[in-house]
Amino acid sequence: ALPARQALLVTALGGLALLVAVVLLAVTAGTTDIGGVIAARDEVLDSPLAPSVAGLLILAAFTKSAQFPFHFWLPGAMVAVTPVSAYLHAATMVKAGIYLLLRFSAVYAEQPGWSLTLTVVGLVTAVLGALQALREHDLKALLAYSTMSQLGLLVGAIGIGTTVALAAAILHTLAHALFKATLFMLVGVIDREAGSRDIRELGGLRRVMPVTATLTGLAGLSMAGVLPMVGFVSKESLFQGFYGADLFPGSGVLAATLAVTASALTFAYSIRIFYGAFAGPTTQEQLYEPAWPFLAPAAVAAVLGLVLGPAVAVLNPLMRRAVLDAEPWGEPPYFSFWHGLSPELALSALTVSLGLILFAYRAGVEALLQRLPPLGGAVLFERAYQALLRFGELVGRPDLRTAPAPFLARPVLALVALGAVGAVLLGPPDGISLRPEDGPLVWATLLVLVPVVLALVVARTSVAAVVLLGTAGLVVAVWFVLAGAPDVALTLLLVEVLTAVVAAFVLHGLVPYARRSGRGRNVLAAAAAVLAGCAAAGATLALTGRRAPSPAGEHYLHNAESETKGTNVVNTILVDYRGLDTLGESVVLVAVALGVALLMSGTPGPTARGGLAAAAYTEVLGPAYRLLTPAVAALSGYLFLRGHDEPGGGFIAALTAGTAVALAPLAGAPLPRWLSGGPLLACGLVLALAPGLLATATGRPFLTPMFTPGGGFSTALLFDAGVFALVLGLMATVVRRLGGDTGSRTW
Repeated sequence: ALPARQALLVTALGGLALLVAVVLLAVTAGTTDIGGVIAARDEVLDSPLAPSVAGLLILAAFTKSAQFPFHFWLPGAMVAVTPVSAYLHAATMVKAGIYLLLRFSAVYAEQPGWSLTLTVVGLVTAVLGALQALREHDLKALLAYSTMSQLGLLVGAIGIGTTVALAAAILHTLAHALFKATLFMLVGVIDREAGSRDIRELGGLRRVMPVTATLTGLAGLSMAGVLPMVGFVSKESLFQGFYGADLFPGSGVLAATLAVTASALTFAYSIRIFYGAFAGPTTQEQLYEPAWPFLAPAAVAAVLGLVLGPAVAVLNPLMRRAVLDAEPWGEPPYFSFWHGLSPELALSALTVSLGLILFAYRAGVEALLQRLPPLGGAVLFERAYQALLRFGELVGRPDLRTAPAPFLARPVLALVALGAVGAVLLGPPDGISLRPEDGPLVWATLLVLVPVVLALVVARTSVAAVVLLGTAGLVVAVWFVLAGAPDVALTLLLVEVLTAVVAAFVLHGLVPYARRSGRGRNVLAAAAAVLAGCAAAGATLALTGRRAPSPAGEHYLHNAESETKGTNVVNTILVDYRGLDTLGESVVLVAVALGVALLMSGTPGPTARGGLAAAAYTEVLGPAYRLLTPAVAALSGYLFLRGHDEPGGGFIAALTAGTAVALAPLAGAPLPRWLSGGPLLACGLVLALAPGLLATATGRPFLTPMFTPGGGFSTALLFDAGVFALVLGLMATVVRRLGGDTGSRTW
């Protein structure tokens, strides 16, 4: 559990940092498209937010690609048993951080802070990871720290920022993928066959597993940067990039020295892998070579690493395009297997020599490394994690009260304070019109609403509070009609009806009268209410005041009919233009239904506890319900079918049908067996996803509507049907739990 928790929390931190960076980039560049951000490079760099964006991008990449000091999660994740570690690898994707840095090099490569941070942290990570790898006995732990070291070399090369260094980083990314994939797969094979990954318990496996030994040797040679593997070409290119660094006087020599140090350590532990597992006397004679299906994937990657070394020139077109994406203004270098005598060749020879020396004196080197402090960092992580939990407990302690007033006071007052600060800093918004020409009907609705709200404040019975709250909602629905928003008005009207029905379930058996509170508490509550009301009114006026339509709104108004074959702009936005948003909200409904089902599982509903249905069933309500249900169902279907052109749609139609579902327990009518949350929610998800998958299968963006040749049918109708089923499924789940009508189903 600890490795999974570390991986989740650290990479989630990076994900949140990346999310904030994307938001800031959208503000500065006006787009979230990477190509658009690169095109707006000058605007991004001239913005005062540029350092913050760079820092957040670096944090996201460092946590994702296990750079010091966020490295500790990677070894724990990779050392887990093979299936679990595979899941963690798939979830974390350590190369995602490398890709992120490569893409944004086009924006920040010439910024000293960016370059220096990446180069220093990358090379430090490379050396520390290689040192730790050399002291490990577990093959998977060794490879994990090796991955950390190789990622450090990549980050350092990206930090150099020259075209040569970026090209070397891209080529080494490919080389690392080939040799590290081979080694991880083969270590899994060794673990399965020998029952151990500890090199102290292995030995002589080359005699019983010759193919595994050969493939491991090829991958190890590529990781060590030895001829004729592709790792040799990429390692020489890295040396060339580091030696050409110009961050400060002498930076090239220093960077090359650290790179050679890390590479020499890499050479030493590469030999250690093969020597520890395959050399020496055979300790387990009963072992045998695994079947080819186990070895074939590793063989493909290992052979590619061998072939692409001498044939590296075939990668030049691909490398050229990738380098131009990372550095659009440079001229990509030409990769070839042999460059003649050069400084980087001398550095490669020095690397091999130092690596051989380290291996030759491995006993003394290992004894020295064992005296060094561990590099794991798990202890520090756990301390920080526990401190964070204690801080969260301290912050949330005041909210543990069950009384609603203290529970709501802090967040409400915090929002008021934030609104006041925002109003002072930003000043009054522009372009707001109070529209005095709206007419007397609008003011009449306000005159009705004010006394209703005042009566709600002083109401002492639960029934009166529910009735007055519903009345206030109905008055607001009338105001929406007068404001020209019939869809919103119809939705609010149905929600008020459903709220009243649910309140009838919940309030049954509770104390019918509210307790009186003291004068001092009333004064404080009134002050908080007035402040919250003023803040809400100000925010509503500032954010949604009567301004001219936005460019997006203008586009929807003028193009909805031609692009979606629908005239109800509200519905076309929900199911045609912004279908992904609607899909996300629909998934939230599924989560709510699951939460209701789980939280109330095994708990009898109010109906079962107090006989609500029997008390409410009268000679009028029961027959009236049976008479009106077909009419409500027909109205629901009518609203669903007309939704693309007139007020209606799947959401409103489901709320209409939901009123009949909600009233059933009050009328003493059991719900049909098929009207259960589980099947409806599953059907709704399938219908909502089907148009998106169909669009993707035909080469269109996800959830792009498709039309029949005559334009009479759109796949958006299927999506709307999915929304209908999801909303109705949520209603059925809530009613079955609150109404006590579970039948043979739990939800």
